[in-house]
Amino acid sequence: QQDQPFVEKHDWEATRYAGVFAYLFPLIGRWKWLQLVMGHFGAGYKIFMVFLLMAAHNIRSIEQLKNVRSREAGVVLGLGWLPSRPKIWEWFYGVASQGISGILLKDYFCRQLRAGLVGVWLWFTDGHLLPYTGKRSVRCGYNTQRRMPEPGQTNMVTCDDSGRVVDFEIQEGKGDLRGHILAMGRKWAGEIGEQPVMVFDREGHGAPFFSGLVREGIPFVTWEKHVDAAKLAGVSVDRFQEEFEFNGKHYRVFEEEKSYIHTSEDPLKSPHHFKLRRIYVWNKSSNRRACGLAWDGDKGMSTADCARAILHRWGASENSFKHIQERHPFHYRPGFKFVESERQEIENPAVKEKQSLIQRVKTTLGKLYRKLAQSRESLNKDGRVRRNSVREQLKGMIGEQEAELERLQEEKRQLPSKIDVSSLQDYRSFKRIDNEGKNLFDFVTCSVWNARKQMVDWLRPFFDQDNEIVDLFYTITSCHGWIKSTATEVTVRLEPLQQPKRRLAQEQLCRKLTSLGVQTPTGKYIAIEVGGAP
Repeated sequence: QQDQPFVEKHDWEATRYAGVFAYLFPLIGRWKWLQLVMGHFGAGYKIFMVFLLMAAHNIRSIEQLKNVRSREAGVVLGLGWLPSRPKIWEWFYGVASQGISGILLKDYFCRQLRAGLVGVWLWFTDGHLLPYTGKRSVRCGYNTQRRMPEPGQTNMVTCDDSGRVVDFEIQEGKGDLRGHILAMGRKWAGEIGEQPVMVFDREGHGAPFFSGLVREGIPFVTWEKHVDAAKLAGVSVDRFQEEFEFNGKHYRVFEEEKSYIHTSEDPLKSPHHFKLRRIYVWNKSSNRRACGLAWDGDKGMSTADCARAILHRWGASENSFKHIQERHPFHYRPGFKFVESERQEIENPAVKEKQSLIQRVKTTLGKLYRKLAQSRESLNKDGRVRRNSVREQLKGMIGEQEAELERLQEEKRQLPSKIDVSSLQDYRSFKRIDNEGKNLFDFVTCSVWNARKQMVDWLRPFFDQDNEIVDLFYTITSCHGWIKSTATEVTVRLEPLQQPKRRLAQEQLCRKLTSLGVQTPTGKYIAIEVGGAP
């Protein structure tokens, strides 16, 4: 009984973390979040409440909890007191050692889909680098900002059109965007009525991938890669018939068909012929043009719908992730554990060495060809070509270099493109970062993010300044206040905001949350209000 949340009874107590209490209303009430965690981990739910405080208050690591007031944070989280950091680490390793984060995530994502808490019309998938700066030898991901590979992992995140996180998966190294999208279609096919439209960037471009999506019946929209800018600029303005406005900018579009043929590596399989919709997009505001590709199955998407889907990728995926990074400790990884990686292959260094020799011979040949072009034929008195002339010497040297080049190229063809590092000397085997603890922390971060999206939607009818509504929400959840716990109810009172318009919205949101009638696992109702010191 003493391990249950909010079991303690106490009179009004001041706390500077009172605003965090607001997250419990949608999480316990709509997402059944606390019930899910306690069902899997029992009393281990406590570390998840600590993670909730970290994600909601942007506390970047467990070590930074030393700056948190133990009693003030513990009483809001229903833990009584927040323990010392060694005890928190003990809680963390207690749940991480069970190795069931994959089951927890699947149950959580399944709950979201069945309860209609995330959209199933458009799904935006993108990979984000989780860098690693330690001394272990790990696979490299790709940093798109720095345009270079970096040691780390790739977090494949899928969001709906409102920016709520639908699913995520942490993959070793660069990650496989195409395989992840195909797996997503198969993974949730039984939970949703029909396949959502997958939206992704140019990394997924390619006939083999498009063929797989069409065969699996997975609709998609993406940008077309390697478009001829000159031909695109030469398209007549009269062809852009349909017009629409998106994010305050004016667009005009039209579409054509583009045929593809995918030939399988298996000679027994016949080539796959299919057609995609080619969407021409003209941004009149910036006078820029681009092309997208789409296959909607039988969804009946219009040309403008396809264009809006790909244009919305930044708002639903890229910008959402940047916002998460800024407001929540999304990159934080509590604890590191390494296991032997199954991927021990590397590019054959002998191939690189041969390529270096080949390039050196080609450079020498280029110089000899230029000298030969500049030299003149030298003849004897009888008209025959002199055997020891400079030109003849150059021809002999060129023949030797061409033979050497052919020999090196043949040796390179005989070498395997990849080798196992265990067969080499002075090479360390690759390690894989175990994601058990990271999955548990990201589960909480994802939950807090989706709950924030929901509460901002509830706040929107009470505040008409759309560009300030997110900041207003964070202001409300950062408020100090007081908390009281009785045998039947836990009540939090937030200090009122100064501006009347903002205070009114704050009061309306608190009334909305209290009206949900949310109860703790022990049956206590939770309520939140606005007012002065009790």
